[in-house]
Amino acid sequence: MNFRELILQGIPYELPSKKEYDKDVNHAPKRKEILSEIEKELALRNALRYFDPRHHKVLIDEFREELDLYGRIYMHRLRPDYDMYARPIEEYPHQSKQAAAIMMMIQNNLDPAVAQHPHELITYGGNGAVFQNWAQYLLTMQYLATMTDEQTLHMYSGHPMGLFPSSKEAPRVVVTNGMMIPNYSKQDDWEKFNALGVTQYGQMTAGSYMYIGPQGIVHGTTITVLNAGRKISKSGEGLSGKLFVSSGLGGMSGAQPKAGNIAGCVSVVAEVNPKATHTRHSQGWVDEVIDSMDELVQRVKQAKENKEVVSIAYQGNVVEIWEKFYKQDLFIDLGSDQTSLHNPWAGGYYPVTLTFEEANQMMADEPEKFKGHVQESLRRQAAAINKHAGKGTYFFDYGNAFLLEASRAGADIMADNGIDFKYPSYVQDIMGPMCFDYGFGPFRWVCASGKPEDLEKTDEIASKVLEEIMKDSPERIQQQMADNIKWIKAAGENKLVVGSQARILYADAEGRMKIASAFNEAIRKGEVGEVVLGRDHHDVSGTDSPYRETSNIYDGSKFTADMAIHNVIGDSFRGATWVSIHNGGGVGWGEVINGGFGMLLDGTSDAQRKLESMLFYDVNNGIARRSWARNDEAMFAIKREMERNSRLKVTVPNLVDESLLKG
Repeated sequence: MNFRELILQGIPYELPSKKEYDKDVNHAPKRKEILSEIEKELALRNALRYFDPRHHKVLIDEFREELDLYGRIYMHRLRPDYDMYARPIEEYPHQSKQAAAIMMMIQNNLDPAVAQHPHELITYGGNGAVFQNWAQYLLTMQYLATMTDEQTLHMYSGHPMGLFPSSKEAPRVVVTNGMMIPNYSKQDDWEKFNALGVTQYGQMTAGSYMYIGPQGIVHGTTITVLNAGRKISKSGEGLSGKLFVSSGLGGMSGAQPKAGNIAGCVSVVAEVNPKATHTRHSQGWVDEVIDSMDELVQRVKQAKENKEVVSIAYQGNVVEIWEKFYKQDLFIDLGSDQTSLHNPWAGGYYPVTLTFEEANQMMADEPEKFKGHVQESLRRQAAAINKHAGKGTYFFDYGNAFLLEASRAGADIMADNGIDFKYPSYVQDIMGPMCFDYGFGPFRWVCASGKPEDLEKTDEIASKVLEEIMKDSPERIQQQMADNIKWIKAAGENKLVVGSQARILYADAEGRMKIASAFNEAIRKGEVGEVVLGRDHHDVSGTDSPYRETSNIYDGSKFTADMAIHNVIGDSFRGATWVSIHNGGGVGWGEVINGGFGMLLDGTSDAQRKLESMLFYDVNNGIARRSWARNDEAMFAIKREMERNSRLKVTVPNLVDESLLKG
């Protein structure tokens, strides 16, 4: 059977041969045993319901073995034999071009060059899954291949509930991930219900099919590092010769060394997983790999002295760097951490007291003991960071729950008021007031043709649009415009593509709408093929996350999730091709609600109408909420938008005289 026939087949009538475990692939760690014997039976019943009863006798022992070996039922036998990557859109069997675009994005999420644990259907973050098992993948692709533009596929945490009649105006797919009753969002709840096969952790863009590899965060990371440098540097000095230290090279965090190079500093990023290090080095995202601490110290001293622009991966634990650099009086200018501490007990953070292999075994076999090692390591890391901060290091939380988990471990990271952390979230200090409040966020697109020349053409289009907009931009956002134009002009030479022909670019509503309109016109003229629009959920409107995206909301509403829910509902009836809403993502299960969208541009007037309506709302929903929280930048932005669009009428806050409150 060829690729198209295999997609249309769905779950095969005759079972394929059992797959051998591929040791060369980066696999998810074994999950801890959390199910009772009765619950294990329920997990097996849940898994077997995908299959004709004649296969149950063969599969039940196999699934029981997977549950024992991995803590999950992945159905490895059903993993396709064809290569997994984003094919040109026309290669997918389809009745709906929009559905074909979604199939392309799903395969990109599972591409071994992109996905962190491809055989376990995990894209990034240690547990950010596209599907729970391979039966769900096969069924979903079959549904997408056969659906029309008057049907909608509803996805329940990786499970394709089915195709329902809808309309051409409706989204083709509606995705939810991890939507729990509020009192069931603790870490062990995820472990239990995921093991039962009834929910999953979609991260942000994994379970919404919008992940584009580490490029997806590299622009935001570059902006963060650049502006962190501006905070500590004298006027015009820049980051030349300055040292940025962080950790994590798997998934999204792999963007850090590339961002360090673009920002023009010396960067050192620690990683404990050799396969993750090798992947980023082989892809050109990190320049050098060093596994000796003494060698690392000497190399960094040399790089700082010569003011090199170089990125170095340290094959080891970041705690060692913080402690050793302090003893060696090696000054760290900028520091952060981007390990997946939203998932601290299942591979998101590896303690300095254990080897990589020891940690993987202990987290599954002795989870409470492993938790103790993680918390001890967090206390050590925080203590070392505090020493560097005493010398002038600017440390910021990267929104990965590092400070949150360190505080829960009893580390000394609380401010004097006992409420706040000693160190700011990068959203509080940089991304919130400089970007999100003005409407700037991670707009992205994918060239559905798969042609590099289409990506190059869209880069040129986006650059010209931004340059034109900048001519009349207010002084307040000139820096943002300049940074984004510089970024897109250098995007090609920075070799950011991993997987699909995709790009990310921080833009506000005006920029997104005008860029998308220019793309749609180019498609209409036949200058480029179809383009899929999307964004990271980590954006102006998409995410309610009190320790990251909405950490600069100070009116008491940062623990509410109205904005994200309104965002996904509002996008769904304004023209999105697909929408998604997730519990968890970035900072942890139960700690955030985040929503996203995808939209296919096909050069039609329908696409033009939809992009104008949806992109405008997608951004301004968040600006309105941020304005109501009395954020000065957002109040400026929403008032400016109301002046330009008479149909927009937003409730704006009245400010109170501070002297009255103190009266």
